[in-house]
Amino acid sequence: MLSERRLKVLRAIVQDYVGTEEPVGSKALTERHNLGVSPATVRNDMAALEDEGFIAQPHTSAGRIPTDKGYRLFVDKLAGVKPMTAPERRAIQNFLEGAVDLDDVVARTVRLLAQLTRQVAVVQYPSLTRSTVRHVELLSLAPARLMLVLITDTGRVEQRMVDCPAPFGEASLADLRARLNSRVAGRRFSDVPGLVEELPEAFEAEDRGTVSTVLSTLLETLVEENEERLMIGGTANLTRFGHDFPLVIRPVLEALEEQVVLLKLLGEAKDPGVTVRIGHENAHEGLNSTSVVSVGYGSGGEAVAKLGVVGPTRMDYPGTMGAVRAVARYVGQILAES
Repeated sequence: MLSERRLKVLRAIVQDYVGTEEPVGSKALTERHNLGVSPATVRNDMAALEDEGFIAQPHTSAGRIPTDKGYRLFVDKLAGVKPMTAPERRAIQNFLEGAVDLDDVVARTVRLLAQLTRQVAVVQYPSLTRSTVRHVELLSLAPARLMLVLITDTGRVEQRMVDCPAPFGEASLADLRARLNSRVAGRRFSDVPGLVEELPEAFEAEDRGTVSTVLSTLLETLVEENEERLMIGGTANLTRFGHDFPLVIRPVLEALEEQVVLLKLLGEAKDPGVTVRIGHENAHEGLNSTSVVSVGYGSGGEAVAKLGVVGPTRMDYPGTMGAVRAVARYVGQILAES
């Protein structure tokens, strides 16, 4: 375990390096921070921190910079989540409240996160598998053609065309709509198949084929593989950090183009807390020079998706964690009210 004094030195090194972008020397530390010890003692502490892998010397004559291990200790032990100010909270709320639908909510969230953190913002659409059914609408387009509209508790709307095996009258359509909603409204998607399994038996023989076709379309909508959707924004922010990426920025950009990589980075939505992955903790090699700060969001107490930011390891972790958490809270409130 590091002594309290050496933890203070590490905190000071991280704060100065993030703020100045320059390797930090012992003389600068003693001038900028009230460490209560001599520069010689600080040099000894820095040597010990370097021996234990928390800081490194990028050049022979340079000061020290934090390593992934140093940032990890800083995030876990030394950094609190910086709360947003009242004006910042009002700005977030006002910006997000203007959204007209789920796509607009996600688009606004991406822009807002990118602006607040000056990093790359990634927002996952609410997952259907973690959603509940709010309403199923059935609309007649032609005697044998229907539109099925599925509305979730998170405001997601899915539309599907249904070609019926035979004409389906308005009375039958109204009956199916009522019976379907009485069974599935407010229920988890995973419960729906069992709830509608015997529904065709409630209809006349000539309508059962159409009812079965409608149910098949509904169930297909619930389990489609393309449900995991992402929106990304602020990629241009990476150009501000060219010197933070030891080789070139291309591997980072290529990794950000892969949706599967980003979904893995954000992590499981069921984990609602703020998660920070630093440098080599990111499994994808192209992102070894980045950090990812993510958090779950959703209506009620359960996370239905993740949002977060990707940036260089030289990141304002307290501020970024605070911004990501605050935005997630407001997005959850909007989904709950939608």
